[in-house]
Amino acid sequence: MVRINTPLPTVWLDGDFCQLAEARISVLDRGFLYGDGVYEILPVYGGRPLGPQRHIDRLLAGLAAIRIDDPGGGAAGWQSLIEALIEANGGGDIYVYIQVTRGAPANRDHAFPAGVEPTVFMMCAPMPALAPALIEQGVAAVTREDSRWARCDIKSISLLANVLLRQEAVEAGAAETILYAGDLVTEGSASSVFVVANGAIVTPRDGPEILPGTTRDLIVELAREDGLSAAMGEISRTDLANADEVWLCSSLREVLPVTRLDDTPVANGQPGPVFGRVHALYQDAKRALAQPA
Repeated sequence: MVRINTPLPTVWLDGDFCQLAEARISVLDRGFLYGDGVYEILPVYGGRPLGPQRHIDRLLAGLAAIRIDDPGGGAAGWQSLIEALIEANGGGDIYVYIQVTRGAPANRDHAFPAGVEPTVFMMCAPMPALAPALIEQGVAAVTREDSRWARCDIKSISLLANVLLRQEAVEAGAAETILYAGDLVTEGSASSVFVVANGAIVTPRDGPEILPGTTRDLIVELAREDGLSAAMGEISRTDLANADEVWLCSSLREVLPVTRLDDTPVANGQPGPVFGRVHALYQDAKRALAQPA
């Protein structure tokens, strides 16, 4: 994946647009001190966000789960903010990053502070360009025990465990670390996981051990609409090892085939036919979204 690391200049911070270089938060902000907050990433194609309601719903659920009062004015308010930020940054193929923390009290204390407004930060950056070879040849992944906390359904900014697990993949020359808890696959360090067996697509079901994936849900929806069998259910480590196809997906990676797992080819070591079909469906959805209204 080729990443463009220069963010676009206009950001939103606590009620105002400003330039990225001018954005400042307190060193006492609880996001900085404790990782006390949640975030979202929305892909945008042709200036239009893909599945914004899924992302907004997940953001609101995360805020409720960690007991931060919604500072965005509900779903409609977040939708307006997202659209305004996209317009301020010129649209195109970009992504929107949203982060909400519990705010910046006068003192450091683990307990929730009283009378403190949440910190809201939003920015845009260019969508990463996926090299064609990733689609044509697939990527490698490694498997590791899931060492994260017990509420992975919250899209928390506390990502140290994910960072360490992802680094395991980097050091093994792989694109991702696929995690397991006991005998069951959960997800990737920064992605959702699919397996295909006998033409049927399976992805782990929602629960506290995984993030409810917005891109994952879209892929399931697209597959079913096209007549494919796609379900949420248990995936054992044996299922993963013996799968005909293995995929990863996320808002920025879209959907990628895994063709090597722990240095062993997945099936014949090439992206499978079901992946090809679903990848085409995803690209069609992007093109349809980017068409002028």
